[in-house]
Amino acid sequence: DVQLQASGGGLVQAGGSLRLSCATSGFILDDWDIGWFRQAPGKEREGVSCISRADGTTYYADSVKGRFTISTDNAKNTVYLDISSLKPEDTAVYYCAADAISYASNYYCTHPRLMDRWGKGTQVTVSS
Repeated sequence: DVQLQASGGGLVQAGGSLRLSCATSGFILDDWDIGWFRQAPGKEREGVSCISRADGTTYYADSVKGRFTISTDNAKNTVYLDISSLKPEDTAVYYCAADAISYASNYYCTHPRLMDRWGKGTQVTVSS
């Protein structure tokens, strides 16, 4: 049974940092495309960062480049999202998701609805 669970969110001041974790089970992390997404109130879900297993590339949304870093620890079956220089506009529920079918790294991040498996999100709130 494929499962993903995001954690690590919280209330932080602008300029602060967080590490989000996504614990996975039921699949081999290194074989699936994986990504972090977020959804702010009243907005569409958007892709933040995605890893493609097909071509080994990583995608970052323009709004987070240079501030967010995605990484995986296959031994722990965990995906991380390190966030720095947080801004109030980063406030959202953050989700991790995975799909067994691999495409270029920007595919799922630009088409979140096509991602197959989702975990429950974790709230990140950035105060100004």
